[in-house]
Amino acid sequence: MLAIIWHSRTGASQAMAQAIAAGAGDAGRLIPAGEVTAQDLLSASGYVFVCPENLGALSGAMKEMFDRCYYPLLGQVEGRAYASAIAAGSDGQGAQSQLDRIVTGWRLRRVAEPLIVNFAAQTPEAIAARKVLPSEGRRACLEMGEAMAEGLRLGIF
Repeated sequence: MLAIIWHSRTGASQAMAQAIAAGAGDAGRLIPAGEVTAQDLLSASGYVFVCPENLGALSGAMKEMFDRCYYPLLGQVEGRAYASAIAAGSDGQGAQSQLDRIVTGWRLRRVAEPLIVNFAAQTPEAIAARKVLPSEGRRACLEMGEAMAEGLRLGIF
């Protein structure tokens, strides 16, 4: 099972997570970050973490999920596959870097390049506005979900 852990404030990350899940088909399970348990993560073979960039970092809800589940999973998920998708207002690199540092402690294995969809939201109004995932971003998310599910199914990762 591919756990697709997501958090969204303006709909961008939610749309990305839903597209990843659509690509993964029956192998994917969408789980909001605020509802994730350590058992959810233990029962998954791989992960896609999907969240917005907030103030140049992971969203608070995604960070809180890691804070809550980190120590209970130490030593139990090494080598599992992961990928990430960031809904960015600028470049998304801060959020991506923070996520990678956190999962390094779990010794997860990145199996796909980070997917960063830049929504170029730079004004307070644009930042707070509901987001629509552009077709090229949706396509990239679908492909990520397909590739992750197939890689897990085939035992490649």
